Amino acid sequence: MSNWILGLTGGIGSGKSTVANLFAAEGVTIVDADQIARELVLPGQPALLQILDHFGGQILNANGELDRGALRQQIFAHPQEKQWLNQLLHPLIRNTLLQRCREASGNYVILMAPLLFENALETWVNRTLCIDVREQTQIARTCQRDGNTPELVQAIMASQLPRAERLQRSDDYIDNDQLTPSELQRAVRQLHIKYLALSSQHLP
Repeated sequence: MSNWILGLTGGIGSGKSTVANLFAAEGVTIVDADQIARELVLPGQPALLQILDHFGGQILNANGELDRGALRQQIFAHPQEKQWLNQLLHPLIRNTLLQRCREASGNYVILMAPLLFENALETWVNRTLCIDVREQTQIARTCQRDGNTPELVQAIMASQLPRAERLQRSDDYIDNDQLTPSELQRAVRQLHIKYLALSSQHLP
């Protein structure tokens, strides 16, 4: 069981997944809050059945899977529905996150969550790492990656902590705005060595 947990966060389009993959290449277990959220609403899962009962069949696609776009429209149009969905999913996500962090092997484990601070998950971790880029970079990368409009990306950014506050609350950060792949890999390796040392001090 890993007791030492690093919280990895950053705004949309900052490169969190790329950084997580580099840590994984160093042998670190990654526990991804977004991935768990997706798993919890797969066909047959109790949470999806509750969502279907609440919203109706229009939130499913032709394959019987959750239509995220349709659900997003529902909760953006009706804030109380977003609150209902959060009250259903957040406890399930938290419990699964904790369980997987406890089960992880190795010196330390990474809990990756875009809303680490917003959902008070930093209280579970020993240290936090923020992946940071300029807001213009966030918009450009996310539009290119997901085909979203700049307006939608800005709306998503507005629902997250302001960049300055996220940085201020983080213990460490990587400025991922103009790093080459090799420079980013070097930055991750240096932090990995640091976290190995910190986690080894934490061992009972």
